Amino acid sequence: MDDMEMMENDNIIVLTDEDGQDVEFEFCASVEYEGNEYVVLLPTDDDDGEVVILQVMESPDSEDDEAMYVGVDDDEVLQAVFDLFKEQAGDEFDFED
Repeated sequence: MDDMEMMENDNIIVLTDEDGQDVEFEFCASVEYEGNEYVVLLPTDDDDGEVVILQVMESPDSEDDEAMYVGVDDDEVLQAVFDLFKEQAGDEFDFED
């Protein structure tokens, strides 16, 4: 996914998926883990409460420092980033164990 766009006065991010469809997410947090930056997003059209974790990478084609958001396949990295997110945002969200 790429093409991040913050809407005015909102924590809403619109990403364009690989099919060219715009998908809205609520930005929850930015987490650094092992020298990489990740974003924790909550889909606005999904009521199950599951977050999406994407790695932030520089776009190789961008001249204006645009970011690319890449899915994370490593379950250990996903869990570590989610655990850090829970530590940082524990007061703002209710987490199920």
